[in-house]
Amino acid sequence: MKESIFHSLYDRYHQDVFQFLIYLVKNRGVAEDLSHEVYVRVIKSYERFQGRSSEKTWLFAIAKNVAIDYFRKHAVRSAHNFDAFNWETEQLVSPTKSPESLVELNDEMRELLQALEKCTGDQKMVIIMRYFQELSISETAAILNWSEGKVKTTQHRAIKQLRELLTTSEETEANHYES
Repeated sequence: MKESIFHSLYDRYHQDVFQFLIYLVKNRGVAEDLSHEVYVRVIKSYERFQGRSSEKTWLFAIAKNVAIDYFRKHAVRSAHNFDAFNWETEQLVSPTKSPESLVELNDEMRELLQALEKCTGDQKMVIIMRYFQELSISETAAILNWSEGKVKTTQHRAIKQLRELLTTSEETEANHYES
């Protein structure tokens, strides 16, 4: 892989890839390590990149796989067993509180990120890609290797679940203040 191609990819997408990873793992150090792993994989596999998707989509697909590998390893270590980690149905819950610490976030964003922790891995990935990274439905589908219909359905279910979780949270808070 030519150095200039690597530097170009890195310069254009590093911040987006890093942000994506930090929203998933909520730990700056881990996100930096995973981001490094993304670019190691890019160097190793760029020769096989066929251009069927954009470089951005390809990079996010690699970042998604690196994050899934991290959660699988973490799940196996914490469970002390080797059962398969099903990232499509399991929650991707980071052991730490939040990206850049919840202190820097406004209350609404903090509540949203906490509610997102209660969504499935699929739902969390789609919401982060679509709304935090502002990827299109077709880009998200390409990264996840899904149909656009599956992205739309997962997004719809995630929004519905988030709405329910946030509504319940608001009601609980309102009842707390009334007491």
